[in-house]
Amino acid sequence: MLEGRHALVTGGGTGIGLSIARTLAEAGASVTICGRRAEVLEAAGAPLHPQVMDVTDEASVRAGIAAATAARGPVQILIANAGLARPAQFPDISLEDWRRSLAANLDGAFLTTREVLPAMLEAGWGRVIAISSIAGVKGMKRAAPYVAAKHGLVGLMRALSADHLAQPVTFNALCPAYVETDIARQNIARVMQREGLGRDAATALVQSANPHGRLIPPEDIASAALWLCGPGSDSIDGQAIQISGGEF
Repeated sequence: MLEGRHALVTGGGTGIGLSIARTLAEAGASVTICGRRAEVLEAAGAPLHPQVMDVTDEASVRAGIAAATAARGPVQILIANAGLARPAQFPDISLEDWRRSLAANLDGAFLTTREVLPAMLEAGWGRVIAISSIAGVKGMKRAAPYVAAKHGLVGLMRALSADHLAQPVTFNALCPAYVETDIARQNIARVMQREGLGRDAATALVQSANPHGRLIPPEDIASAALWLCGPGSDSIDGQAIQISGGEF
């Protein structure tokens, strides 16, 4: 289905990014996975192609995408997945922590999209998919920097969609609730510490945040990304698609 397409996945060495990368590769795409840690990227194995890149650094983004393009051709599918999630209680949030969250979750999507978009427009086809969060469409406690950044990510996709409505590139955001990844496991550990709960009770509490009462498999997010890249998706543009077990 995606034979001849070059997909680039930021934060592609673990979690949602790795699941999406493997799904796109299974569909025939040549997939570059990006991240800051070479050993994590290399551990993903074939057929994924590792490329060390820090999405918060403009020069690193330019160099990383240039290297990937030289090796596998222009990027036609961008999965802007890299980000971080840390608890933050307002107003006890430092400006450094605020900017770190926006840099990882929002600036990275801006920089990578800006770098690959001209080639997509020249080729006459492209897909930009930002991995936002349910926090991109609603408020969440103890997460102001993360919520602000993820809302910004949805806004970025909608603005770019409005800018390019007459052109054959689509811009969408996927907004998952709690997904079964290392981030969810770290959150469970924080709940254990904060609430004085055992692991089973803390896990149940985190799972209860999803209305269907379980963590979402990363493969569900990957399937949605594949759908947005496949036939019949040309009219899906500027959307914030929730994958949240009924959360709204």
